[in-house]
Amino acid sequence: MKARLIYRFDQDYDDGAMVRMVIWEVPSAVPPAGHRFKYRLVYLEGGKRIIGFDNERGKGDHRHDGDKETPYAFVDVATLVQDFIRAVKQRRQS
Repeated sequence: MKARLIYRFDQDYDDGAMVRMVIWEVPSAVPPAGHRFKYRLVYLEGGKRIIGFDNERGKGDHRHDGDKETPYAFVDVATLVQDFIRAVKQRRQS
């Protein structure tokens, strides 16, 4: 199996903020994650990452809130997208 794009979404806001989401299903888990998804979800303001959810080899699932990085408990793709959208909405309402 080759990597398969399963979700892609881009949104540009009138104030210049941006959302970029890309999720791939990959042939095998990206260590230390135990699932077969590679993802990058990011919310940018002024070209700077404000919120990010991603997984990378060696780090696993995690999220960024400004300069703070914390582990993220990946459940499934739908929950990942919901958690990210909720975080973006909270940021935009503050």
